[in-house]
Formats: sequence, C-alpha cells, structure tokens
Amino acid sequence: MSTINGGGVQIRQSRRLPDFLQSVNLKYVKLGYHYLMTHLLTLLLVPLMAVIIIEASQMNPDDIHQLWLHLKYNLVSVIICSAVLVFGSTVYIMTRPRSIYLVDFSCYRPPSHLQVKFHQFMEHSRLTGDFDESSLEFQRKILERSGLGEETYVPDAMHYLPPRPSMAAAREEAEQVMFGALDNLFANTNVKPKDIGILVVNCSLFNPTPSLSAMIVNKYKLRGNIRSFNLGGMGCSAGVIAIDLAKDMLQVHRNTYAVVVSTENITQNWYFGNKKSMLIPNCLFRVGGSAVLLSNKAKDRRLAKYKLVHVVRTHKGADDNAFKCVYQEQDNAGKTGVSLSKDLMAIAGMALKANITTLGPLVLPISEQLLFFATLVAKKFSNAKVKPYIPDFKLAFDHFCIHAGGRAVIDELEKNLQLLPEHVEASRMTLHRFGNTSSSSIWYELAYTEAKGRMRRGNRVWQIAFGSGFKCNSAVWQALRNVKPSRNSPWEDCIDKYPVQTVT
Repeated sequence: MSTINGGGVQIRQSRRLPDFLQSVNLKYVKLGYHYLMTHLLTLLLVPLMAVIIIEASQMNPDDIHQLWLHLKYNLVSVIICSAVLVFGSTVYIMTRPRSIYLVDFSCYRPPSHLQVKFHQFMEHSRLTGDFDESSLEFQRKILERSGLGEETYVPDAMHYLPPRPSMAAAREEAEQVMFGALDNLFANTNVKPKDIGILVVNCSLFNPTPSLSAMIVNKYKLRGNIRSFNLGGMGCSAGVIAIDLAKDMLQVHRNTYAVVVSTENITQNWYFGNKKSMLIPNCLFRVGGSAVLLSNKAKDRRLAKYKLVHVVRTHKGADDNAFKCVYQEQDNAGKTGVSLSKDLMAIAGMALKANITTLGPLVLPISEQLLFFATLVAKKFSNAKVKPYIPDFKLAFDHFCIHAGGRAVIDELEKNLQLLPEHVEASRMTLHRFGNTSSSSIWYELAYTEAKGRMRRGNRVWQIAFGSGFKCNSAVWQALRNVKPSRNSPWEDCIDKYPVQTVT
C-alpha cells in the first residue's frame, strides 16, 4: 500500500487516509464497551477480594474467636455460605479465560545472495522483456519513494534470466522461510516439536496441496492428533487472525503449545504485465516469515516474553469497494497479479477507524475514555458542531508495530494518531531493511524494538495490520519482563546501523 506521485507517471493522491477521527461510528464504541462488560465479573470481584483481605488482616485473635463462636452456633448459615462460595468459585474458574503467553518468536533472515539493490531490480526488470518503458519508469519511481532500502530480499527464482516461477521453486521458497524460522524457534525455546498441540499457518497467495501446514507436520514429524489450520487469501493482516485462532484453540485445549507461522510467497505471484495498479506489489513485497510459540501453561509465565491482552478484528468485506480494493485478477493480456485500488487508503482509513474505536474502551485510561465518549455523545445528540476529542493512544501503548505495508501507510497513521517519530521507527526501519514481508512484518518490528533494548517489564505493544478483504486487525501484548532479543534475531548483525534516514 503506497502512494506515488511524480513525473508523467502517477497514482492519484486520493490514496491518503481520511481524517477518520473526525467521524466516529457509535456502534463501534458500543462494541468496545461490550468487550469490556464481558469481563465485568472479574473487575468487580478483584476489589471485593481486596477489601476482604484487608479486613481479615486487621482482625486480632479475639475477633477470630468471636467469629468462630458465631459460626459454631449457626451451622445452616455456614453450609449455605460455603455452598455459595464453592459454586461461585467453580463457575469463575471454569468460565474465566486462560492467560495466553508468548514464549518466544523467530523471524527468518534470508541469505545475503538473495538481496536485491535498486539498480539490479530495474536492470533485471528491463532484461526480462516483459515491461514497456512506461512500466519500467513507474516501477523506478515507486522504488525511489517506497521507503525500502538496498538490502531487501527476493526469492531465488526471480534472480534468474528469464525468471523461473515454477511450483517447485515456490515450494522451495516456502520451505526455506518456514523451516528457517521454525528451526530457530525450537532451538531458542528447547521445545520439542512433538509437544506442539496446535499449528496455524497463514499464507495468502500460495496454497499448494498438501498444504503448508502439512509440510510442517511432515518435516518435524508432529504428533498425529495435532490441530492444524491453513489460512489462505487473507492478506497482510492474517498474522493477527492466526494469533486469534490460536488463542481460541488454547482456551479449549488445556496445557499445550500453539505455533503460528506467518509468511507470504513471492515466486509464483510476481506480475509480468504492464497494468500500473498491479505493478506496485512487485516493488514492495519481499521474502520474509515468522514463527511464534504460544502457551496456556501457567508454568510458562516466568519464561514467556509477553502476555496476550486483546485481539480486535474488523472486517469491511460487506462493502463492495472494500472487498475489491486489493484483488487478485488477470489483466487484459491474461497475466495474473494483485491489483490495488485507487480507493485503498480511504478504505483502510474506514477500517482503522472502526478498529480503534472498538479497541479504545479496552485500552485507554478512564480519563481519555470519558473525554472521548462525552464529545462523541454531544456530537451525536446535539445540533452543535462539536469537534470530537482525539484519544491519545500514546497513553495506552509504549510501542507501536504498524504493518510495514508502505511508506504512505506509516506516514498517515503517524499523522492521524498523532504519534512521534520514535513510535513509528520500528515500522520504518523494518520497511527499509526487509521491505513489506506481509503478515510477518509486525514481528520484524517487535524484534527491532527488542534488539534496541527498549522493551521493559509492563510495557504494552500494539500490533496493527491491514489486509485484503478488507480487514484491519489489532493485537495488544504486555511484556512480562525486560525483554532481550533472542538468538539469531533478524537484526543481530545490523541493529547498530539503525535508525537510518529514509525517504520522505
């Protein structure tokens, strides 16, 4: 998702995000408060238990003796109270959501021979003979303004002349990325593959038979009763969807691990035509993938890096324009690619507005919620032109992992959410170093924050991603300790060079 404008080649500036904070739909606020109310019992019981503990701590031996005498001669009351207490405790224990812990995660770093510099990209595109001069100039302008650096990676098949986008090459790319990330994850956590009870894999554009999840089961000889899922066609936000699915499965299946693998496959999805709206993905998408280990075991809390706090998903697919704004199709010459609509940024703004309006009541301090809700109600029920209060999400989160879909997306979110440059640094540097790695980009960003030594105990992280459909999804994590980068981090050999100055 990017905006390019210059020379004789341009994509209209209507791709900017709308000022979505000036128009908020009340139903999404209600949805957020509905989520909040589902945990009302816990919120009420915690202060009640605190009061009981405080009162009990102030009792002296005489008070305890008098209480015993009172209970001794009121056996019926004791039995009734005990039954109510046991029943209430049982209901609470059985219905309360289990905590989900992120034990560790790993991001794949491709070998250096797969790196592609701008001049190599352009020369290679010219020599294939598939692009006319207008398309080549268009791609050059996109690259210059994209925010990508000179060290991003394309798959091996694209380094040949002519390129070799075969099924075998696509499988090889998928195996290198997924197995590379998983090997590192298992090595860092000392978790045996046989201990994995749930596997979720997401890859939007490459879905072979057997599936990618089956490839992982076969490679690591996972157990026969594993719950495996393969998500396809869900775009760059599918990583958060996969986390949400794993979370739901971990609520049902006790005492187990879940692995979430997020990747995209480029080999068979390179566009060799001249339709401008379908050329942008060639310039932005690069090789990458991640593997995340989740657990619902209480004993893993002391080992885990993060605890999952919230997942909020927004789907605008009921709207025809939103449904088709990122659309895989064939051009007039019969060449397949992914087309990006000129309305993409406006649709992304609508989805983001709905998502953060639902997320707000869950994460914002009560003072921000009251100000926001009061101005919203005033605007809704009065004729006066009341300017909505813009919540300060910097009060709710310490770190932001905004999907590195393109420079324009990061720019507009920084502006609309009133973020500071340091809040979007991880996103900009991930885009510069690795390009748009689709659903795994938010994990490269989290790895960047860890590599910089900025993740402290209690810090909250907001991962937010956009994807075809059209979807906007958020995940909120809380650091359980001062987090250090894991071994073989994707930033291990280059973190000292960042941040760098990127194109503006």
